[in-house]
Amino acid sequence: MDLRAALDAHRLVAIVRGGDADAALRTVLTLAEEGVELIEVSLTGADALLVIERARVALGPDRPLGAGTVLTAADAVAAHRAGADFAVTPGLGEGVTAARERGMPVLAGVLTPTDVITARTLGATALKIFPAAQAGGPAYVKALRGPFPDETLVPVGGVDEAAARAHLAAGANAVGVGSPLIGDAADGGSLDGLRARARAFRAAVREARP
Repeated sequence: MDLRAALDAHRLVAIVRGGDADAALRTVLTLAEEGVELIEVSLTGADALLVIERARVALGPDRPLGAGTVLTAADAVAAHRAGADFAVTPGLGEGVTAARERGMPVLAGVLTPTDVITARTLGATALKIFPAAQAGGPAYVKALRGPFPDETLVPVGGVDEAAARAHLAAGANAVGVGSPLIGDAADGGSLDGLRARARAFRAAVREARP
């Protein structure tokens, strides 16, 4: 898949991490029904690989599906076998290189300018600015955009609707959103609430500048 193009087009990555595999699967499928095109299932959730396997079957071969919190080479191999077609990492390590070796684009976690340069050498496709809120929020993304005008930047961490708009206005290509979007749905909570939040976030990223 062309992850950079997908991030530019859809501007939102939903991060599903749940304590109930069935609920997490329902969350993934509900997000897909609501038009959220980029979804990652964190490997730290309950039976995450099984969730990815079942979601891949339900979504079909062409819908993007990512594995998150890919730390090790073993994580990357398992995620690929389960059906993930892109990987997301919280930092720079062997998970990045192992995923790339398997043809998976990687949204790699970075924080500092040195991280950005290192991510380039590892073959990262796009850059997850994490944790975005603690790093300085939209102002930090804007500061990174100066020396790195051509990088695909995706802030993650503490991104609610208002922050999503602000990050995109500051130069982010997309935002990654976990609990402000997912709520308790992946633990068995309301899917109606999830649908409402998905619609609100989709509207927020569509309307955000630039």
